[in-house]
Amino acid sequence: MRRFLQFTIGTLFFLTLLFAPGEKARAVFGEDSGYSLQRLFVDGINVIRLVDSAGNMEVSVLPSQGNRAYEMKIRGENILYPPDTGAPDFLKKGAQHGIPFMAPWANRLDGTGFWANNRRYSLDSSLKNFLKDANGLPIHGLIMNSTRWRLVDSGADQNSAWVTSRLEFWKHSDFLAQWPFAHLYEMTYRLSNGSLEVRTTVSNLGEDAMPLVIGFHPYFRIPDVPRESWFLRLPARKKVMADEKLLPTGKFTNLDMPNPLSLKNLTLDDGFTDFEYDAEGRATFSVYADNKRIDVVFSQQYPVAQIWLPAPPPGVARDFMCIEPMTGIINGANLNHAGKYPDLQTVPANGSWTGSFWIRAEGF
Repeated sequence: MRRFLQFTIGTLFFLTLLFAPGEKARAVFGEDSGYSLQRLFVDGINVIRLVDSAGNMEVSVLPSQGNRAYEMKIRGENILYPPDTGAPDFLKKGAQHGIPFMAPWANRLDGTGFWANNRRYSLDSSLKNFLKDANGLPIHGLIMNSTRWRLVDSGADQNSAWVTSRLEFWKHSDFLAQWPFAHLYEMTYRLSNGSLEVRTTVSNLGEDAMPLVIGFHPYFRIPDVPRESWFLRLPARKKVMADEKLLPTGKFTNLDMPNPLSLKNLTLDDGFTDFEYDAEGRATFSVYADNKRIDVVFSQQYPVAQIWLPAPPPGVARDFMCIEPMTGIINGANLNHAGKYPDLQTVPANGSWTGSFWIRAEGF
């Protein structure tokens, strides 16, 4: 009985540490291996932090706020653009920080609807669960800030630290009213061997193939170095042609810009494709300055990159850039139906798709 009581008290004490609110980490796993996982509360919001103490790296994730990673620190320097005002910005629609996930469509649609399996589906603006761009076009999907993600696995061992969350899209009628495909998303952030892997699986639970037009919108920065001094290396051979509303036309042109590309006095909102892959089947985008470099490595499941370098508002420094892994070009489902984009990926009926990209940094 005494041993049982000791075990019970110890277990309750551990759970108290694990879930009690506070500013500091309340639980650490796998610390002896160099990798650990911490659970924190920041202004009442649950945060999971992945730690590689040997590599002096930390990645902080908000499972309940769009499952967004909002910090990736290398020796204390955060290479992800931070929220403007800290934790309150986690909840702001359209907040520009971290690594937002765009689904079930990435970036823009050309109108309030999309085509799939030779049928057009209309979006219902009255539900107010998607954003619109300056031209009134639906943008960034439905779940970028969703609170419906649920933590399903987390831990650390001698090789990595990870956290996995799941969003069961099919359970929510307001989602299905806009995108009537029963499916779910499962995403794992894994810190290992000096890099962060973002691995996503899309499972189609229905009897019809689903167009796969998802993507990510990471905001990168090189701390203390103005964007005017940065350079970008593009492992792409083609540029996506777009109209005045930034919608692809279905045509491509050979890349005719310097490579690497100076970002001085430059603005971009362009798609790129036809990548150069290494022996492992990966394509590496790099942004660098002053011996500091950030690499964004795409698996072949992400054959398109959107590069966003917005012009800063007057008097405002916008020292970030976005290198966006995408499964297809913007508005790919509608262009495919129009016969202008044959490379659309789909998730087969009762099937799944998995893709990864990696982020690593040097010189920090």
